Amino acid sequence: MRRVVRQSKFRHVFGQAVKNDQCYDDIRVSRVTWDSAFCAVNPKFVAIIIEASGGGAFLILPLHKSGRIDKSYPTVCGHTGPVLDIDWCPHNDQVIASGSEDCTVMVWQIPENGLVTSMSEPVVVLEGHSKRVGIITWHPTARNVLLSAGCDNQIIIWNVGTGEAIITLEDMHPDVIYNVCWNRNGSLICTACKDKFIRVIDPRKETIIAEKEKAHEGARPMRAIFLADGNILTTGFSRMSERQLALWNIQNMEEPLTVNEVDTSNGVLLPFYDPDTNVVYICGKGDSSIRYFEITDEAPYVHFLNTFVTKEPQRGMGYMPKRGLDVNKCEIARFYKLHERKCEPIVMTVPRKSDLFQDDLYPDTAGPEASLEAEEWFEGKNGDPILISLKNGYVPGKNREFKVVKKNILDHKVTKNTENSSPANKSVSPTPSAPMCVSAKSETKLEEILKEIKSLKDLVSSQEKRIIQLEEQMSKIAI
Repeated sequence: MRRVVRQSKFRHVFGQAVKNDQCYDDIRVSRVTWDSAFCAVNPKFVAIIIEASGGGAFLILPLHKSGRIDKSYPTVCGHTGPVLDIDWCPHNDQVIASGSEDCTVMVWQIPENGLVTSMSEPVVVLEGHSKRVGIITWHPTARNVLLSAGCDNQIIIWNVGTGEAIITLEDMHPDVIYNVCWNRNGSLICTACKDKFIRVIDPRKETIIAEKEKAHEGARPMRAIFLADGNILTTGFSRMSERQLALWNIQNMEEPLTVNEVDTSNGVLLPFYDPDTNVVYICGKGDSSIRYFEITDEAPYVHFLNTFVTKEPQRGMGYMPKRGLDVNKCEIARFYKLHERKCEPIVMTVPRKSDLFQDDLYPDTAGPEASLEAEEWFEGKNGDPILISLKNGYVPGKNREFKVVKKNILDHKVTKNTENSSPANKSVSPTPSAPMCVSAKSETKLEEILKEIKSLKDLVSSQEKRIIQLEEQMSKIAI
């Protein structure tokens, strides 16, 4: 007997918008005409690109700060042109990168409890693009490696720890790049371009491994993402403006493994992929629905599961990493849907009767620990994501993670002051000779402590200034 209905634990996944008091209200979402998600989320914060006069800005809200957001709420406002894309660092929940129309990429360190005053000084400014920067994406497994792509049709890969552009991919894309995506271990990238090509690139060898012309026939923008098994999923348009979903094997890009017609509409389809469950969520810009599909190894490969429909169209969408979900409620995805004036969380749940941990829904997932340092990756090493179990919920290892990144960031500031001397020290310090090993270790420990003290002093002095300002304001009010 042939089974009529395909068995799948995700067949009954359903979406639900949270109650009004858990939404983030009165936010002026950016109106810039660019097809990015405008929203980035991690287990601590939600970041939203907003309208800003005289430059570009984005909001950073702690997840628990729902309700109405005051107009005077502090923003991150260092860019001189509108912000086009933002992305949280996967290895530090307090570091976020932004790309802007002002041709720069900026990396910011957010205080642990969120912003108290507006932030205009980034930790590092990355300058190298000659036109606006519309795509930002962190390396999935190597610490401090950031990719940016601009309307100058260039891709630059940066070592954020030193502020240097290490790899520049020129002359590969003759037209605007629509999106860039790393594969699971960050050894390859795939790109979708306005010339209707999908390209698979080895960034360190600076070579194109595979490409497909006219992956989708239509003229509207495409998107391409890597799946966990190394295949590529693309969204685009047919010649008749029908929206499509296609799956490609990079070993043979002549024909797609499958093509699904979704509907007829003109909004760009943004794919969000969960490598643990192999479910892909498709959100159209300007749509009021989220469609989700399961990807399997056997034909027809892409199986439609369901559609979550709301009344309001979406301006953008944030996607929570797996470690930020509530495993006790069988939550397998959470989206942050941007309306014109608010951000509304949407929870995707698998209905289960038991309250116990469902290990079939939550296999070990990528944790916040980087498996490689930036230098190792640029030298040619690869590392798979370091996995963590979600059985008892995700508990962030605050101090250790924070110090490591802080050290990197401070190291960067040293490099700025003493141009070439610091990288040399860096390369020497990891391999001290045997007798000096202990003293070198204690020296670096002492250095770390001194840097920590210095940053605490800076924090205290900035808080003192703030208290004086507030006292002055209060005295004026009293008068």
